[in-house]
Amino acid sequence: MAELHELTISAGAAIVGEMLQQRHRPDPATLIGSGKVQELKGAIASTIADLAIFDHELTPSQQRNLERELEVRIIDRTQLILDIFARHARSREGQLQVELAQLQYLLPRLAGHGREMSQLGGGIGTRGPGETQLETDRRKIYRRIRHVEQQLENVRRTRGQQRQRRESAPIATVALVGYTNAGKSTLFNALTRAGVLESPRMFATLDPTLRHITLPSKRQVLLSDTVGFIRNLPHTLVSAFRATLEEVQRASLLLHVADVTSPAAEEQQAQVEAVLGELEAQDRPRLYVRNKVDLLPEKKRESLRDSDNVVHVSAARGLGLEPLLAAIDAKVAEDPVQRARLRVPQSEGKALALLDAKSHILAREYRDGYVELDVQAAESVLRKVKAFTRS
Repeated sequence: MAELHELTISAGAAIVGEMLQQRHRPDPATLIGSGKVQELKGAIASTIADLAIFDHELTPSQQRNLERELEVRIIDRTQLILDIFARHARSREGQLQVELAQLQYLLPRLAGHGREMSQLGGGIGTRGPGETQLETDRRKIYRRIRHVEQQLENVRRTRGQQRQRRESAPIATVALVGYTNAGKSTLFNALTRAGVLESPRMFATLDPTLRHITLPSKRQVLLSDTVGFIRNLPHTLVSAFRATLEEVQRASLLLHVADVTSPAAEEQQAQVEAVLGELEAQDRPRLYVRNKVDLLPEKKRESLRDSDNVVHVSAARGLGLEPLLAAIDAKVAEDPVQRARLRVPQSEGKALALLDAKSHILAREYRDGYVELDVQAAESVLRKVKAFTRS
């Protein structure tokens, strides 16, 4: 319920009451049963609420029955998440992905929803996915779905071409994944200074962002910020955002960011792993990043210990970032670091500048117009100065 509360606030609603129902099995007509419906009806009347949100996916008939009985608009968890996505999608790609998910969700719920499917509607769950007024004619909806899917396929093709160009160079991609509001964008900004939107609201990041970061070995990697995951993430959203989430599937390393202060941290980690399994990315190497350690009591914070697979950080305060970069460096296999001895003529300024910028120089001596160097550098850097290698 705390998570539903956060989702509702993120969607811009004011909460006037909460109600729990325990049943052995859902009521097929109303989910909660006739007695609870009457209790809810009284609560709605006393608070003058104009919307009821259910933390459970409703069937089309359950939604219609509840709206008829309660005389207010009814939306379920899936529709609430779709609405938040619609609010936060900024790029054309993000808007297309949300529109596709909305269309797929609304298709079996067309009866009685002509007005709500218009963009002219107001309030949560009324942010229409398509034209000014979507007709309830299924053929038009299917036509629109095909059109959006074709546009997304073009996006996927373009993204694939960009990825192929990137993969032709020996540079690894490191993807941030994690539960929504775990602090991925804050960590992304702390490592890259990219200025990506940071927000305590859920799903503030929908559009993927890629930036270069330099590791302690002076290798460069691409860091990718991705959409947050959540319990029972609607399948339509996972499918629609597949073009974006392909960055996760192709990443050399996943940084699984978790909020160390969350009482549901273990459950959230399991949910993230479940979505990674759905994306067929469960075999990607992982580094677990426990974020927000600055919010822990001092005694608890001092007891935390990093390991090969776990690093503790505070992205907001910039704590633990150097050990994190070192851990990433140790796990990235692309463009491995090697040691070499070089003898470079002093006239080769370009080669010497490259080595100063891209390698760790362990020893340097000047002899007879040459610079003799003992260096550690990425394979791609040593390849460029191969002519100066000493046996």
